[in-house]
Amino acid sequence: MTVTKEQLHEAVLAHQDDLLKLCQQLIQIKNQSPIDDQEPAIKFVRDYLAEHGIESERIVADGGEDYPVVYARIGSDEGFRVVLNGHVDVVPVGKLDGWDFDPFGGEIRDGKMLGRGTSDMKCGLAVLLFSMAMLNESGAELKGDIRLHVVCDEEIAGTGTKWFCENGYADGADAVMIGEPTGHDTIEIGQKGILHLTFTAHGVPGHGSTGNYKGDNAINKLAKVIPFIDEITAVPGHYDESQARAVKNSRTIAERTIGTPGVGNVIDHCSTNVGIIQGGGKINQVPDFASCSVDVRLPYGCKHEEVVAAVDALIAKSGVEGVEASYNWTAEGNYTDDESKLVTSLKKNIEDVWNEECLPAYQWASSDAAHYRALGAPTIQFGPANNEGIHGYNEDVDVIDIVHSAEIYMMSLCDMLGVE
Repeated sequence: MTVTKEQLHEAVLAHQDDLLKLCQQLIQIKNQSPIDDQEPAIKFVRDYLAEHGIESERIVADGGEDYPVVYARIGSDEGFRVVLNGHVDVVPVGKLDGWDFDPFGGEIRDGKMLGRGTSDMKCGLAVLLFSMAMLNESGAELKGDIRLHVVCDEEIAGTGTKWFCENGYADGADAVMIGEPTGHDTIEIGQKGILHLTFTAHGVPGHGSTGNYKGDNAINKLAKVIPFIDEITAVPGHYDESQARAVKNSRTIAERTIGTPGVGNVIDHCSTNVGIIQGGGKINQVPDFASCSVDVRLPYGCKHEEVVAAVDALIAKSGVEGVEASYNWTAEGNYTDDESKLVTSLKKNIEDVWNEECLPAYQWASSDAAHYRALGAPTIQFGPANNEGIHGYNEDVDVIDIVHSAEIYMMSLCDMLGVE
């Protein structure tokens, strides 16, 4: 008997209690990065896959024995090739008295799943595992394969996904679906690049008691440059006509999510954050060295020479001599075409399930998606989320969002793998 897309959709709804139980079990595993051991979560993932007839591998990758990855595959050698990516690790919960509930309880209350990792991203991971298990057990004929990449160091290093991409596990992928939190009103189809910019000031040491008269204070020099750093935000991205709709969507999502006046500019211009300042060694000595590290996020198409020119101009504008800049270009802006099969299928299924418009958009931050896009693989991020509690206290997610996400993933996988 041929298994249909409609039957698989109905099966998701019929087994939603199993999905929610899976979410709870994952949340109840205490695996904060870098505080806790990640092995219990890795073992749980492998055991779950095995219970549903899926063989997996535990591989020691670049993160070493403490941060292994899990790889699994189902389907056929010929056809469309899909990668599912997720991470099991979560950020620390902080002070327990900041929580209104047990962060590792996995409690369901008033239509919400409660606990650390509910949004980022144990419920999203549960959706991936659940979808893969149901497809495998259904006997559906997949015209292609699904490759699962699970990592446990995303919150601290991000080496796991990079390792998968560098070692051939994503080669030839026609679509990559990452279950990171987005909420249902958007699909992440692109993101900004990263520049780590360092300003270094050089001075002349002297005794602190005569610091107003002798010596050359490097900290004071740097302090005169820092107020001009935000001028880098004038450097724009460069987009072609095919990206105009996504840029517009992205500005809308940024304004809706962040809510600060003018924040839409964060999408198509550089952003800056002075994150670290260092200088001086003793309170009674004029410092001869000071530095600050700036996190610069680069919009798609941002030209390096434009950034360098802006930096040179702001140093000159400060009127200070003896300050220089160094650059570590970590990643470039990247995107997936919003008319790709992956995006159009996902968007349609989201809108059918939620009966609301979904806007494929670029992210103002960066993530592991960049590694897949660097290989030329169409890549999205989509997963259940309530953004307010992510990395903070009282993280939660709506139960309906979890269930709908599973429906959407199942239908989209059917679309791409020829299950009609």
